Amino acid sequence: MQVTVSSRHADVSEALRAAATEKIGRLERFLDGITNAEVHFDQHRNPRIADREICEVTLEGQGHVVRCKVAAADSFAAVDVAVDKLEHQLSRLKSKLRGKTATARRRNGKVANNGVAAVAELEEPEDEDHSMADDAYVTRAGELVVKKKSFAIAPITVDDAVLQMDLVGHSFYFFTNAATGKAAVLYRREDGNLGLIDQD
Repeated sequence: MQVTVSSRHADVSEALRAAATEKIGRLERFLDGITNAEVHFDQHRNPRIADREICEVTLEGQGHVVRCKVAAADSFAAVDVAVDKLEHQLSRLKSKLRGKTATARRRNGKVANNGVAAVAELEEPEDEDHSMADDAYVTRAGELVVKKKSFAIAPITVDDAVLQMDLVGHSFYFFTNAATGKAAVLYRREDGNLGLIDQD
């Protein structure tokens, strides 16, 4: 697994970089096909927050995206918390994929190729200054769009979209609905239930 370590508002020592690379790299044993990991360190700027050190990890490979963002009192502890959370998420994903493979074999006598939609990621606004990136732009209302991600999207079922939304830790998920072949958005409502926006 290729592990990339970066930071913003936080210093990454060689010891921290080595620990993050080693511990995150071990996660590849939980699920075949995870080839890339991005580890990003940040820091809450409010000194009154006890768990100031932030560790955000994104794992990708074979159409799967698994993400977590955690905070702890120090960066080494944040890496450990992130590893624990990712182990749980990868185990869930592996179990789900095994169940789908077994079901496909029973139905068709062969393994179905289940594509997984990628993530349209919306970051929460942070209390910090953003420099203009090459792909950033200002809306007509004067707001700055500071982050943009593009992904190839394969059709998946609503059940798979629910799983992927939970794995990346977002309150919404953009995907191509396998039942309709059209774009759809799954989102978590304030009452805890799910909503689905689907094209006619």
